[in-house]
Amino acid sequence: HNHNQPQQQQSNKSKTTTMPPPPPQDKDDKTISDGRYRNKQRCLTLCSRGVTARYRHLLEDLRTLMPHHKKESKLDPGNEGMGSAVNSIAEMRGCNSVLFLECRKRMDAYMWLGHTSTNKGPSAKFHITNIHTMDELKMTGNCMKGSRPILSFDESFDRISHLQLLKELFVNVFGVPRGHPKSKPFVDRVMAFYYADNKIWVRHYQIMEEQPTNALEKQLSKKQAGQDKATSLVEIGPRFVLNPIRIFRGSFGGQTLFQNPDFVSPNEIRAQEGKRKGQVYVGRKENEKKRKIHKESIVVPEDPLASVFK
Repeated sequence: HNHNQPQQQQSNKSKTTTMPPPPPQDKDDKTISDGRYRNKQRCLTLCSRGVTARYRHLLEDLRTLMPHHKKESKLDPGNEGMGSAVNSIAEMRGCNSVLFLECRKRMDAYMWLGHTSTNKGPSAKFHITNIHTMDELKMTGNCMKGSRPILSFDESFDRISHLQLLKELFVNVFGVPRGHPKSKPFVDRVMAFYYADNKIWVRHYQIMEEQPTNALEKQLSKKQAGQDKATSLVEIGPRFVLNPIRIFRGSFGGQTLFQNPDFVSPNEIRAQEGKRKGQVYVGRKENEKKRKIHKESIVVPEDPLASVFK
């Protein structure tokens, strides 16, 4: 009996595996995430009265992408003015940034992004065009609701001064804070901002990682991408184009930091189009007058033989 006991102890020893100690973490190292909710960003998202269905759907899509948003009903500013109304709502709701969608004449949409915290500002106004929402059939991507995005900016955002400021605004508004109660600790989507043709093109993609189904696919993907999984991007939506109009030092007003010299108001474009159509009409009427005068000026000479057979 005593002879079997050490063997039993030995077998128990072999079953218990010792875990390696965790790597020592430097408490002063700010790059290591502890997953806590420290960056307490809250973004107020609201729109003005008279907003059309397309813009309302866009705002709902943006709210879906931003778990740190605070929803507010349609704004009717009254006598106090739009800027002060938005600022007071943000203060009441404890928000430090704002995404405000303003619709004019039920056709032109303007997006305001701004800081409303203690120092109040800066804020930027954009004209928003080429809108495609998530519901459209060509947007086949999908991602986990509340996941955190990778924000991708092209090199212009580090080179051009006013874009550097806008980059900070985009990061604060669209970047989901780490450890937010409504967010999920996953990164499965990319929000991309590109600067082309003096406008900012916004796209939103899902990061797809496809496992190879057979050995040949695995070998090909390893040869092409250097890894087993094939990573690709599928567009989720929404997509839109922002044309910067003006950047203000304050929140919804104040000193102008940047004004876009190339921006032409949509009202002006419509007025020019109307004038062009008007000119076509005027030209047509003048031609009709000329033709009438020309017809009257043609006198057929009297035929001397016209009354011979009467």
